[in-house]
Amino acid sequence: MSEGEKRGLFSRLFGGKSAPAQPAPVAPAPEPATEDTVEAAAVAAPEPVVEPTAPVVAEEPVPAEAPVPTTEPEPAEAATVEATAEPVPAPIETPIPEVAEPPIAEAAAEPAPLPADAPPEAPVAAEPEPVVAAESAPLDITPAEPIPPAPEAPTKRSWWQKLKSGLGRTSSAITSGIGAIFTKRRLDEETLEELEDVLIQADLGLTMATRITDVLRKDRFDKEISDAEVREVLAHEIEKVLAPVARPLEIAGTAKPHVVLVVGVNGTGKTTTIGKLSMKFAREGRKVTLAAGDTFRAAAVEQLKIWGKRTGAAVIARETGADAAGLAFDALVAAKADGSDVVMIDTAGRLQNRAELMAELEKIVRVIKKHDATAPHDVVLTLDATTGQNAINQVEIFGKVAGVTGLVMTKLDGTARGGILVAVAEKFGLPVHFVGVGEGVEDLEPFDAKDFARAVAGLDH
Repeated sequence: MSEGEKRGLFSRLFGGKSAPAQPAPVAPAPEPATEDTVEAAAVAAPEPVVEPTAPVVAEEPVPAEAPVPTTEPEPAEAATVEATAEPVPAPIETPIPEVAEPPIAEAAAEPAPLPADAPPEAPVAAEPEPVVAAESAPLDITPAEPIPPAPEAPTKRSWWQKLKSGLGRTSSAITSGIGAIFTKRRLDEETLEELEDVLIQADLGLTMATRITDVLRKDRFDKEISDAEVREVLAHEIEKVLAPVARPLEIAGTAKPHVVLVVGVNGTGKTTTIGKLSMKFAREGRKVTLAAGDTFRAAAVEQLKIWGKRTGAAVIARETGADAAGLAFDALVAAKADGSDVVMIDTAGRLQNRAELMAELEKIVRVIKKHDATAPHDVVLTLDATTGQNAINQVEIFGKVAGVTGLVMTKLDGTARGGILVAVAEKFGLPVHFVGVGEGVEDLEPFDAKDFARAVAGLDH
């Protein structure tokens, strides 16, 4: 750009309006020779109104500041430029406060809460927060509620399925031993001896083991035989022994009330068996009275009371340590007055080798007979299958003291020694009324010889 064009540009931009900045007179002082500029400044001074335009124009000539050095040859114009340049910073300062306008934005941000005048909006935003938190918590809990139906599936199993499952450990011990012996080989004395050992270890007893090996020796000796054929022979022989003793507990109508005395050692499940039988009698429409004769254990009394509430049976009890024989007598009197059909008397668990405890049991029987000479009409001994051969000793002792008339075998599902029932039945010939394979009421069922025999042998129904 030529100097002429630059001058024209300055004249167009500042001509007649360069004087508005009156502070410019300070600049002429160092250059008094320029009277024309003084006059020009004086002439332009009367028009201060143009000041507002100065900041606006200053934004555009910012690039024009570069030519300032070119004005050196004309000091008058330089003075003018300097005079005009001085106002330029002024507009720069004015925007600075404008830059400080962000606080205004903050102030504007403050108005945002001013909608506090409209309270409906604030609650609307607050509502979703608590609602979401409150709804999510219960959703985590509800899935746990459907879990209870799952245990109902086992209750749909048939008694055969329960029995086979309960005798699974006993069956597995026998069948695995038989399978290891009879693997497509001829039956000889060595295999028969091995089979006899397997049967004895399953607590079937020596007599039963000998019976089975004698049958095999007679019919299949020196012939090939499979383990399945051996198990069929086993089931058949067990059924032959158990069939005569598989008799239900019958409540005859000749005696009212019908007295059932339940005995056994500690831990065989006497109280629980009484509760389950009470439930079965109640479902048959019979009125039941329970006597809490185990006065040595407060827990046994409370347990019997719980069963009484479940079955609708009356429960006769006394304080802990009371005389059991006297309680039995009171229970019989109360049951007769109440018109009960059945009285079931619980007794304290006692070891068969404790003479003083067995003498107390004899006393209970004598007292019962004073009330009714024909009572007790049934003396049921509960046997724990896990005790194995010790069960035979229990039957002998309790039979002599209390006159046991029938058996209930419990906890068959917790042992591999379920064969002990066969040994007991073969030796004593006592009726086996019920067998238990679990804790539920439905897990105690009347004894069936064929089902038991096939379950023990690992065969299908």
